[in-house]
Parts: sequence; structure tokens; C-alpha cells
Amino acid sequence: MPYEESPLYRIKSSKRARRLALRLDPIERIFHLTVPARCPMAKAYHFADSHEEWMLNTLNDLPEPCPFINGAIIPLCGKQTKIKIHLKPDAKITKIAQEKDSLIITTNKNDPSSRIERYLKNQAKNILKEKSEEKAVTISKKIENITVRDTKSRWGSCSSEKTLSYSWRLIFAPPEAMDYVVAHEVAHLKHLDHSRAFWSLCRQLSDNFIDGQYWMQNHGHELMKYGTK
Repeated sequence: MPYEESPLYRIKSSKRARRLALRLDPIERIFHLTVPARCPMAKAYHFADSHEEWMLNTLNDLPEPCPFINGAIIPLCGKQTKIKIHLKPDAKITKIAQEKDSLIITTNKNDPSSRIERYLKNQAKNILKEKSEEKAVTISKKIENITVRDTKSRWGSCSSEKTLSYSWRLIFAPPEAMDYVVAHEVAHLKHLDHSRAFWSLCRQLSDNFIDGQYWMQNHGHELMKYGTK
């Protein structure tokens, strides 16, 4: 009997997976069902069906999307900022500028959301780069490279090659939360683990460790709603 894939999830077969698992994609608002290579599909579907109520409740608890449209309010580094889009058909390029509590977009595009996202990614990278380098200097460590991505499960990472990577969506987090994530990754330049020494250093590097960590653990998922449609 053929099975139909549920609108709640997508199936992904994996040779490396050892067990069935459901992972939420908060941007697309759908789950990914990871199925080990030798797992019978009937067992996989039964597993998903048994978690249907949990999946529905989880999706219902997600915050409403906040697309980059005229009039939308987005928090930029802790400051509530209103998006103001001025449509000018004769404009040659899209111009974006921040003025007090507004993000002013002058454009010839009916939907400049991709341009707004690109602008915010660049802003996020500049801010995160500055903060990371400042903290790295205090522990006499050098950062080889810093990148920003649209990660879905990790807010930051540090490789053994001293490359730091962050989610650009941290630009929507309160200052103490962004600072905590930066402190966390910079601390990994010295300790590539989560030992007591690592956490001690992370606390030292953080402007407000307790509030920053608490916010990311309890509200970090809210960052994924911005820019989605």
C-alpha cells in the first residue's frame, strides 16, 4: 500500500542516521523526518503518526511570521525599527538607510524583501565581526575568518581553524543576547569544548551572561520569524 507524505513533514533518508528523528525547520514551518537507510518505511510513517499531535502543537506555538513589508516593526539590535518602503518606478537601484527608529527603503521593486535581507546580513556581519575581534583581543587569540549564514539549528560555531560563523538573524536579538553568543564562540577559540574552563571564560567575556544566555535559550526561536512570509 503506497503512503502519502504528510504536509507536516518531509522524508529524508540517511545512511549515517541510527534512529528515526523529527527536526523542525522554523523558517519553512515544516518537520524533516530522518529515516535510517535500512529502516522500513512503514515503521517511519508509524513513528511520524505517533508524533502528529506534538508536531501540530509545536507548529501552532511558533510565532507569526514577520515579513519585510512596509509598516512592519523589526527589532534591530534591541531597537524597535519600522520598515518604510517608498516605491519609485524610476529609481535605478534600491537604497536603504537607517534613520532613528526607521529603516528607509527607496526602490523600484514591488517586493524588495531580498534587498532588505541582504542589507541586514551585511549589517549583522559588521557588528558581529567587530564584537568578536574585540573579545578575541582580550584573550590574545586571532580569528582567521568570520561568516554569517541563515542557519536553522545553531546560532554560532567555531572551527578548529579559528573560523567563526554566526546566524545573521542575531541582529534581531537584544544586545545582551547577541553579546552572549559572540562570547560563547570566542571562548571556543581557547577551549573547543564545554568544560568548566570554557564556561568560566564565556562568563568573563559576556557583558551580561545570565540574561543573554536565558534569552537565547527561551526566546531564540523567535528570531526565525523575521523575513519569512
